[in-house]
Amino acid sequence: MLRIKTPKSLRAKRELEKRAPRLVEFGKKTLLLHGTKTSNVLNAVLTEIYHLKKDNAVKYSRRNDNIRPFESGGETSLEFYSLKTDCSLFVFGSHSKKRPNNLVIGRTYDHHIYDLVELGVENFKSMASFSYDKKIAPLIGSKPFFAFIGEGFENNDELKHLKEILLDLFRGQVVKNLNLAGLDRVYVCTAVSATKVLFTHCALRLKKSGNIVPKMELVEVGPSMDLVVRRHRHPDESLRKEAMKIAPELTKKKEKNVSKDPIEGKIGKIYVPDQQVGNASLPFKPKGLKRERREAKEAKIEANNQSEKKQKDESIKDSEGEAIKPVEKKRKKKKDDSVDNAV
Repeated sequence: MLRIKTPKSLRAKRELEKRAPRLVEFGKKTLLLHGTKTSNVLNAVLTEIYHLKKDNAVKYSRRNDNIRPFESGGETSLEFYSLKTDCSLFVFGSHSKKRPNNLVIGRTYDHHIYDLVELGVENFKSMASFSYDKKIAPLIGSKPFFAFIGEGFENNDELKHLKEILLDLFRGQVVKNLNLAGLDRVYVCTAVSATKVLFTHCALRLKKSGNIVPKMELVEVGPSMDLVVRRHRHPDESLRKEAMKIAPELTKKKEKNVSKDPIEGKIGKIYVPDQQVGNASLPFKPKGLKRERREAKEAKIEANNQSEKKQKDESIKDSEGEAIKPVEKKRKKKKDDSVDNAV
């Protein structure tokens, strides 16, 4: 039997409660790691990504010789760091002659590697190389826009996978409502070819337009780089189904005879039985009818009643034309009458 370790202090108990699964999870944390060898470009890239996600990221600066995400057995140290820091996203940088300026972005499920994308970094420009008004600089923790330009993000499987990972990496915490004043940055990804994507980070400058919606102007603030897709690993289908499960408390019960339309909204069908309004008796006579019509209607009803009465009288005559008197029923003798007769 495995021994279950229980927290011995309140601080440890609070830490375990933070890591416990919830119905609605918080934003995903990102772990940034260095490989055995890294170049100056990769060090700058990891630092820039850490500044973009400073509110929700953990960065290690030491070298890690045992981490090789795409090789079997090289995932143990990476999964250990993911469990230690409680991070579900990681960015790993390494540099070699075969794969220079190599950047690996991946996701974990239950602190085990879920999927991976390997990218090569080219034409990198840091934030310091751009000159702009510092008043429009994006704030830490603000929600970004995403612009994916190119048909490759819809047709190519590799770019589709890269799009999912980039959205997970930079979108932050999921919210229902947004304040327009808090939207101050845009990530623009342009698919040049099937394996190359231009990644730029721009600030939003709001200008007056004469309407409620302001005019938006993009100002490039960095970082900017070209990402070349090298290797990628999709998750297993069984693992994907397990990771995509939704708690039954969050699922809505299906409503009968209700459908949703993107234009008309919620559409429902209701069953209305036949009301038979023509035969319904009204508690009052409608005053909207003219007097002549009302009198004609009453005369017609009276004529119909007389004809029905006449038909009844004719039906009780015999063949000679004489009326048949109805037979009177014999009255039952009461108890008192029988007593009088006996006396």
